[in-house]
Amino acid sequence: MAGLAKGRKLKIALSTGGGDAPGLNAVIRAATKTAWCLGWEVWGIQEGFEGLIDPRRKLVRIDTEDIRGILTQGGTILGTANRGNPFKHQVQTAKGAKEVDLSATVVRNFKKLGFDALIVIGGEGTLGLAYQLVKKGIPIVGVPKTIDNDLPGTDITFGFDTAVSVATEAIGRLHSTAQSHRRCFVVELMGRYAGWITLNAGVSGGADVILIPEIPFDIDAVCDKVLDRERRKKHFSIVVAAEGAQPKGGARVLKEGATTDHVERLGGIAEWVAKEIDKRTGKETRSLVLGHLQRGGTPTTFDRLLATRLGSAAVRCVARGQFGRMVALKTPKIVSVPLTQAIKRLKTVPLDHDTITSARSMGISFGDRLCASGKGGTFARRQAAVPAALRQGVGSRG
Repeated sequence: MAGLAKGRKLKIALSTGGGDAPGLNAVIRAATKTAWCLGWEVWGIQEGFEGLIDPRRKLVRIDTEDIRGILTQGGTILGTANRGNPFKHQVQTAKGAKEVDLSATVVRNFKKLGFDALIVIGGEGTLGLAYQLVKKGIPIVGVPKTIDNDLPGTDITFGFDTAVSVATEAIGRLHSTAQSHRRCFVVELMGRYAGWITLNAGVSGGADVILIPEIPFDIDAVCDKVLDRERRKKHFSIVVAAEGAQPKGGARVLKEGATTDHVERLGGIAEWVAKEIDKRTGKETRSLVLGHLQRGGTPTTFDRLLATRLGSAAVRCVARGQFGRMVALKTPKIVSVPLTQAIKRLKTVPLDHDTITSARSMGISFGDRLCASGKGGTFARRQAAVPAALRQGVGSRG
């Protein structure tokens, strides 16, 4: 290959940062094997950028045994950290915790260790930090990683397909118990401020209501859908809510503890929606948070293949001396784009997306208006059409 690799052996490093995602190990494996075929050395930086702050404890040479059998494994053999911001590193002092800028230490250690390039595998936050380090002189190639699929510059991120598959199966499994007990279930899925997981899993899993951050919902419209199904003798409902979904005029629901590393800790919307449905309709309603189950386990075939293609392409970018860039899927090709494309904004679900259009056409509610299968009328009038015993909770529990 031409470029940086011409005529000499390179020493490169790999790091994984942010939340884990199925396919991380597949990227590490592909990048390592591609580099070995070029005669390069490959090292692993453990726990994101933390490994370059303290390389004596968190720097490892990647050998054959390290990548054996990891293609199908979830997680990352290098470990990860979602608090590893070298520009705002938390240190303990006699007066308590404070933030210090250790980015110069990271740059100094990188050069002292003799690395020629760093491949950073991460999402928006990690790649944003990577871009800042590029500006300080570290030659970096980024690999897009997030189950949320909210990174622009690439059609799809690896980890997303696995997360959707796990969520879809979980929603499908709820149908039988919901129908048996004549209950309503509200399932909370990950995705932060983007509704890609919830939209895809909701439609694929047969949900009746889908609540995503891009469409603020009216709780009365959600209840209307539940009552409409009761009227049509469908005595159970499945509501799927993204963790970042929020009611019209209301705020997003946060977990106790407010923020972590200046990032909102979303969570609790499913419980809030379930309580409101129960209170307003009398329908027994339970909530379920799928949580980190969406991150774990064996990656799907799609994610393994995509991660493999991205990992190998990242090494080829290094060989060509193309730094400050991110490898990306532009179907059907793997290309590279400027890192700035990955961090300038979040990729959210367009309101005119075909999946939303198809879902609405099938009568799925997004909590913003009556579904296509409804007969019209206000929430109060729909509620009046349901037997009083149900509205009072009698006969639906047990």
